[in-house]
Amino acid sequence: MKHLRAKRMGPRATALVCIALALTLTGGADPHAQATSDGWRTFDGGWSATGTRQTLATESGRPALIVHLSGAIALASGGVGSGFGAEAIGFDDASGEAIGRAVWTDRNGNRIFSTLRGGPLQTGRRVIGTITGGTGRWANATGDYTLTWQYVVSDESDAMQGHSVDLHGRIRVSEARP
Repeated sequence: MKHLRAKRMGPRATALVCIALALTLTGGADPHAQATSDGWRTFDGGWSATGTRQTLATESGRPALIVHLSGAIALASGGVGSGFGAEAIGFDDASGEAIGRAVWTDRNGNRIFSTLRGGPLQTGRRVIGTITGGTGRWANATGDYTLTWQYVVSDESDAMQGHSVDLHGRIRVSEARP
């Protein structure tokens, strides 16, 4: 992972600014609006996040990592909403495969849950998300998304910052069965 030094806001302050901006932009979208005939709604956007990582030496010389990131997702979408607070936790066992979980929270406190898999959290790495459910208006949600980290910056204190500009996905909310 490339280490860069720069004077920046602290990770928590950066995350709070990103979340406030995204939630200000959120229009409380109706998850049933602008759906295609089969119920899918597509979305595009970016994810900015800050957080921490913990490392553990391995026999390969590449460290195993646990990362905890939070920030904001800003979307330009049809009926999904324009912003979510987002939190993710992931594990990279130093084999080149990483797994994790994410939760996106809309301005009303409703959540979208997903699993994550991909390469190590670093610049240029692709991540695949699978939407596994939600709460409130996102209950019974399914879908998927992909993103590539545009940059990842870390420092000696294990603080991290990252940003993706090509988050693309789709979501469908099924009606609950009685």
